[in-house]
Amino acid sequence: MIESIEKLNHIAHQPVRKIIGLMSGTSLDGLDIALCEVSGNGITTKINLLEFETIDYDTEFRNEIKAIFSRKNIDLEKLCLLNEWIGKVHAAMINKKLSDWKINKNEIDLIASHGQTIYHAPESLHKNFNFGNGTLQIGDGDHIAVNTGIITISDFRQKHIAAGGEGAPLAAYGDYLLYAQKEKEMVLLNIGGISNLTYIPAGCGFEKIICTDIGPGNNLMDMWISNHFPEKHFDQDAALAKSGEVNATLLATLKSHPFFRLTFPKTTGPELFNLVFIEKAILESETESISVEDVMATLNKFTADIICHAIHHFISANPNCEILISGGGTHNPLLFSRIKEFLSNHSVSIAPNADAKEAMLFALLANEMIAGDKNIFSNGSDKMPNVSMGKICLPE
Repeated sequence: MIESIEKLNHIAHQPVRKIIGLMSGTSLDGLDIALCEVSGNGITTKINLLEFETIDYDTEFRNEIKAIFSRKNIDLEKLCLLNEWIGKVHAAMINKKLSDWKINKNEIDLIASHGQTIYHAPESLHKNFNFGNGTLQIGDGDHIAVNTGIITISDFRQKHIAAGGEGAPLAAYGDYLLYAQKEKEMVLLNIGGISNLTYIPAGCGFEKIICTDIGPGNNLMDMWISNHFPEKHFDQDAALAKSGEVNATLLATLKSHPFFRLTFPKTTGPELFNLVFIEKAILESETESISVEDVMATLNKFTADIICHAIHHFISANPNCEILISGGGTHNPLLFSRIKEFLSNHSVSIAPNADAKEAMLFALLANEMIAGDKNIFSNGSDKMPNVSMGKICLPE
C-alpha cells in the first residue's frame, strides 16, 4: 500500500506521464485504447497520441451488455457479475495491446477508464425530484488495476454529479485544456452514440464554455439497422440510408419531441432515444408503410438536422468559427456531408485523432486528477462544476 502511494506521488511530480485512456460508448462497438504521453497540467497541458486501437467487442460481450443496457428492469445478479467481468475483459484487452505494441507495463503510469455506461438518469428525464441526477458505469477499476498491475483512475462521472453536474457530457474539461484561449470561436462536435458539443468563445475562461448533449448521434441508426439486419451493427458507408428517401412527415414527428425544446445545456442517452422512440414516431406520423430504407434515410437526416440546429444556436455569423468533428459519425459519409453542407459558411473539418478523442479525454482527466490544479476551471459554469474527477484504484 505505502509503495503504491509513493509511486502515485512520484507520478504526480513527473514532467511527463504515459497514460492509457479507455472509452467504451453507448454504441457498444468496442473498446477504444489510446496510449498518450501527457506533459504539464491545466492550460499548459500537452498530449501526444502514441498508439491507438479500437478492439471490437465480440457478439457474446455485446449481448451480455445489451441484457442490462438502458433497461429499467434487469437481473440484479447479472449486473453484479458484469461489473467485475467487464473490468477483467478490459484489463485483458490492455495487456494484449501492450504486448502487441511491445511495451512493458512498467512504462505505463496510469490507466484512465471510463467504464461502460449502462444507465444515464438525469433528473430532467426521470422527473423523480427526490433523487436528483444519476448515472452508472460498470467495469470495476480495481479489477483493471489488479489484472494489469497499473494504477487505474476510474468512475469519473460520479464526482461530477456529486458537485452539481449531470455526469455528462464531460468533454468540456478536455476541450478547454486543449483549445481554450484561442483567438477564434470554436465548436468541438462529437458524434458518438449520442451527439454532444463544446462551444468555446474566442479567448474565454472555463466559466464561459458551454458543453451539452444534442440528442441522437449514431445510436438510432445503429439500433434500426441491427434490429432489421442482426448481422450488421452500423450502416456501412451509409449504404442503407442512401438507398432510401427521407419521409418529411416522419422527420417532423421525430423533431417534435419535447427534449429538443429544453434549453441548453442538457444531457440525454439511449434511455430516451432508442427503438421505442423510433417506433412511437412511426405510429404517430402514420408512416408504418414506408420501407426500412426510407426510415434509415430519415433517421440520418434527422440526426444531421438536430446537430446543425444545435450548432447554429451557439455560433455567431462570424465565418472564422472553426468546427471540429470527432467520433464514429465522421465515418458516415452521408451524415458528414449533410453537416458540412448546412454549415458551409464555416470551417468544418475532422478533428485531429478524431476516433481517439474521447479516450484521450479521459487520459487528460486522469492527468488533472493526479497532477493538476482544479482551480484551472475557475468557478465552473452551468452544470460544469469546478472539480477534479476519478477514483484511484491501486494494483495491490
